[in-house]
Amino acid sequence: MLPLSLLKTAQGHPVLVELKNGETYNGHLVLCDTWMNIHMREVICTSKDADKFYRMPEAYIRGNTIKYIRVPEEVMEKVKEESTRRDDRRPAAGRGRGRRHYHKGNMCGFWA
Repeated sequence: MLPLSLLKTAQGHPVLVELKNGETYNGHLVLCDTWMNIHMREVICTSKDADKFYRMPEAYIRGNTIKYIRVPEEVMEKVKEESTRRDDRRPAAGRGRGRRHYHKGNMCGFWA
């Protein structure tokens, strides 16, 4: 399971984001880009010491400041189901060039 596909599936769901500086942000994930920058709505920010709480209508978190993200279990199950469906649709063989063999007498050659 890839982190970006997990976050794309988590859009619209509640998530908890902890930053490297110790602050936590609880809210609904609106958008996530390829650098893992996150846009959230209805956010409650908790200070590092958990002594201050801030309510914000929205927040934008830069991806390189994130320590970890917690998503609901239902999102994890949804991603697993999507990946198994995607694997079922893939063809079993014939996806590459491979090698062709030909034999003529004692000679053996390969076509690339």
